Order: sequence, then structure tokens, then C-alpha cells
Amino acid sequence: MIRLYHGSNVAIEKIDLSRSKRGKDFGQGFYLNANPDQAMGMAIRTVRFQVEGEPTLSCFEFDEAKAYELGLNIKVFTDYSEEWAAFVVINRKNNSDIPAHSYDIVIGPIADDTVGVQIRRYIMGYLSAADLVEELKYKGDHAIQYFFGTPRAVELLKRVEL
Repeated sequence: MIRLYHGSNVAIEKIDLSRSKRGKDFGQGFYLNANPDQAMGMAIRTVRFQVEGEPTLSCFEFDEAKAYELGLNIKVFTDYSEEWAAFVVINRKNNSDIPAHSYDIVIGPIADDTVGVQIRRYIMGYLSAADLVEELKYKGDHAIQYFFGTPRAVELLKRVEL
């Protein structure tokens, strides 16, 4: 069992995937972080962009072994790589209701905030795939995010008090 944190401008009591935004690193879904400090950093940024609410952490427990036991489709990126960068590109470019992949859960590094600019440079041919990987690396401490993109995946998250 692992504790994961979601930083936002409001407490999350019940996960609603329909409120998730498109064009994120691993697609439209619910994102969490195992590092509460990094999740709080996201909460602070969210409040700045939303101009309302208070930086808030919501905590969930996740049983990864059970996810595999139930046969959920899980993709794990152990580090930054060209495969990871290509995956981020297809998800960031996807503006439709149809997911760009079939994974229930994706675990892997967070892309840097300038991802949109770097992806455009890559698409226009100004960056190689290897350079794109370097440009997309998160500039803070190594950050791993957990993406839950399907109702089956979300069912495995149990809300707990901090």
C-alpha cells in the first residue's frame, strides 16, 4: 500500500474523471504524487491559476499489487527516455475525448512546465528526440506522477485523512 497525494485548490472527496483536463502528460485523468511536498507545490500553482481556493492536499492509499492482480493495464516509465517523451507528446497533443492510449494507470516522471514550447520545437524539427527528453525533464527534484485514467483504476484509490 502506498500513500499518494493530490494537490489542488479544493479538497477532493470523490474523484470525478469528467472534471479532468485534456492534454496532460499521460492524458485526461486523475494525477497524484508520492511526495507530499511536490503535491503541495502543484496545489500552490493551481491556486495561482484559478485565483480562488486554498492550497489543499488530498491523500489516497493505493494498492499497486491489487491493481496487477485485477489485471489493470499499467504502464511504468522508470525514468526519462525517448519512449516517455513520445508518450507525453501524443498525450499533450490529444485534444479529443478518445484517449491516446489504453492504460488504466501510468506511472512515470513529470514533464517540465515548458512542455508545450518544447513539443512545438520538436514537431517543427528544431529538437531531436534525445534533446526533447532533456528539455522535458522536470527541473526540481526527480518527480514521479501517478495517472489514474479509468473508473476501474480510480476504484483502487481509497481516500484517507492526512
